[in-house]
Amino acid sequence: MAALSIRALSKRYANLEVLKGIDLDIESGEFTVLVGPSGCGKSTLLNMVAGLDRPSAGTIEIGGRIVNDVAPKDRDIAMVFQSYALYPSMTVRQNITFGMECRHVPKAEQEKAVANVAKLLQIEPLLGRKPAQLSGGQRQRVAMGRALVRNPLLFLFDEPLSNLDAKLRVEMRMEIKRLHQRIGATIVYVTHDQIEAMTMATRIAVMHQGSVQQFADPDTVYRYPANLFVARFMGSPPMNTMPARLEAASDGAVVVIGAGRPDEVRLRLRGYDAAASFVGREVVFGIRPECIAEASRTFSSDAPVRVDAPVELVEPTGAETMVLLRLGGEPAMARISPDIRPAPGTTAAFALDTRRICLFDPETERLIA
Repeated sequence: MAALSIRALSKRYANLEVLKGIDLDIESGEFTVLVGPSGCGKSTLLNMVAGLDRPSAGTIEIGGRIVNDVAPKDRDIAMVFQSYALYPSMTVRQNITFGMECRHVPKAEQEKAVANVAKLLQIEPLLGRKPAQLSGGQRQRVAMGRALVRNPLLFLFDEPLSNLDAKLRVEMRMEIKRLHQRIGATIVYVTHDQIEAMTMATRIAVMHQGSVQQFADPDTVYRYPANLFVARFMGSPPMNTMPARLEAASDGAVVVIGAGRPDEVRLRLRGYDAAASFVGREVVFGIRPECIAEASRTFSSDAPVRVDAPVELVEPTGAETMVLLRLGGEPAMARISPDIRPAPGTTAAFALDTRRICLFDPETERLIA
């Protein structure tokens, strides 16, 4: 039985439809991330699961029970907010035990729960402090501790790391992932940061304009994006996409980029049977930056395709060098070795891994192959 089932869920404010027929099944113990740009409806969806907002249509089922008309306190959930929502006049211990006090949990049970959570989150020295005496990361740990003592069926995280600086965000991301591995809780986590989604999730629901575009494990979302939106949103930098034409070849097909140009690029493909019906038609060609590298790079036992391309911009990042180049006149980002620095304004040789390209239908924008 799924820990959370959402069926045909929609939300409308007057003439504005914020959510459009959402269907999701989240299994017990899963870490599910709702990711998408601002305004896509992910926080609205989380608020409806929490009971802070009511759906216009559809059902929400938690632990096999429909909860549309159930008060938030009776849904067996715990929520961690972006703003921490700690009581400033209370100590850390009091913040953690406040909910248990309201539910008249015996003192001995409260003390045991606080001790377990404080040890788990490594906040034992902080129990006597007030929120103003804590750093951002410590406050987030306290907010998580307050949720953990409830031992709910479902944890809801609403962009909990967005107020932290970059270094602390990475550290807390690892802490939350370790926490999930230790306790095996079911977590629904909202973020606009696709790096958080990729590194933390068991499965990712990519949302756009009130709809779920793809719901799959991170590797599937990254390697086989369901449509152009997912391809262009997930990844840093995102997938390179460009107009192209698919032509027949004796042993497969050829993708032509910049057809008719002096610098047109022809990439021979093998094993793309799903695209057979698009031979002789326009397609959108997609390739990840890491699949474009320096010419000396070998991706596998198959020989990569090598092309000469003009270099427009070079960005050294320390661990790698990002290069903006042109393929058949179309811009593309390449991820190459850090010790290689082609000069902007020159032409350099690059290797392309054509085993990991994607083709999209330019009309529906959906993945072909």
